[in-house]
Amino acid sequence: MRISVFGLGYVGCVSAACLASMGHEVIGVDVNQAKVDLVNDGKAPVVEERIGELTAEVVRSGALRATRDVREAIMGSEVSLVCVGTPSEPNGSLCTTYLERVTEEIGAAVADPRRRGGRHTVVFRSTMLPGTCLNLLVPILEKNVGGTAGVDVGVAVNPEFLREGTSVRDFFDPPKTVIGELDQASGDVVASLYEGLPGEVFRVPVPAAEAIKYADNAFHGLKIGFANELGAVYQALGVDSHQVMDVFLADRKLNISPAYLRPGFAFGGSCLPKDLRSLVHAARRADISVPILAHVLPSNSDHLQRAVDLVERTGKRRVGLFGLSFKPGTDDLRESPLVELAERLFGKGYDLKIHDANVSLSRLMGANREYIETRLPHLAQLLADSVDEVLEHAEVCLVGTKDPAVLAALPHGDGPVLIDLIRLPDAEARRAEPGYMGLAW
Repeated sequence: MRISVFGLGYVGCVSAACLASMGHEVIGVDVNQAKVDLVNDGKAPVVEERIGELTAEVVRSGALRATRDVREAIMGSEVSLVCVGTPSEPNGSLCTTYLERVTEEIGAAVADPRRRGGRHTVVFRSTMLPGTCLNLLVPILEKNVGGTAGVDVGVAVNPEFLREGTSVRDFFDPPKTVIGELDQASGDVVASLYEGLPGEVFRVPVPAAEAIKYADNAFHGLKIGFANELGAVYQALGVDSHQVMDVFLADRKLNISPAYLRPGFAFGGSCLPKDLRSLVHAARRADISVPILAHVLPSNSDHLQRAVDLVERTGKRRVGLFGLSFKPGTDDLRESPLVELAERLFGKGYDLKIHDANVSLSRLMGANREYIETRLPHLAQLLADSVDEVLEHAEVCLVGTKDPAVLAALPHGDGPVLIDLIRLPDAEARRAEPGYMGLAW
């Protein structure tokens, strides 16, 4: 394909050279004449493993050249990759100035009556927050093109997953390829660019593609901070942290796995809260600051409060809660987030009914019974014997269990407002219903 790449920094330079080496005809575009001159001389404007040799090779073969002229680049290409920077503003917000400017320029060039060929496709490879493409850039593009995105001009978002230092290797061996497509034809264009590369390809809506890069980078930062905080605590306790992490990383069932990485309700139980508190206390005794670990429980509490806020937003007072135990299939109520939720709602004066098929007050004993008598002493008057009893009572129902009997009884359309704490199996279909609210999408 004939490709123009806007922005010749790390991402743009590497993308341009690698795509040219795959047989595409590439024009690099940058406002900086020095970068343009370097590329045209066969030299990479960035220092990176293999990029120097690769750039020299593709420039020598005629597969890559560079220009400052946007119209020249658009006239000579059928797809544009936008790789300009999106730096942080002083307040932490995203600076979209360069994105907006290049989108205006591309749109105006695409609208040039001298341009020949079929529909041009604009692919945003820059990192940007969800909503940036559809709410900001597409209107700019449509205004300058004088047409409709997805019809007169293709639009897609294609985040990159290139690490500085290994970006050429990462390009040819990506962890995944993500294509946020405004329409199928736009997605097909992007998919054809990377044909033959390994890794799974995900074709998703545009906002999801924008969001994925932030999920990745937030998790990478979280992992590094988590490991460093543990290292500091364990050093203070005289423990070899690398030995600990070797064992930690060997667990591919719970630790390095999809386990616990699905948005839903708050965590609880007799282990996680207790052990987090103990570890943070040990860090404080050793005078070690652990802001990530110290904020896990407050973050969990804030997430639980979001459920309370959703109830308050309905303006209704009769509330039903499905699920109470810490885990499905048990009657363990110790530090259950659903018990905490019930306690907060009851404390705010809501008329509450609860059903959990596994919880019977007469069968609770030991620490389990002691816990619930302390936290929710009025449980006996709140428990309902059946799903129907809760549904008949409630104007608002919070669903915190996947009990088949509960799922089968939940009404569609008319009925109580449903607040989904767990992402119901039919959540996608229910999203269109006015009485449905999801806690975590």
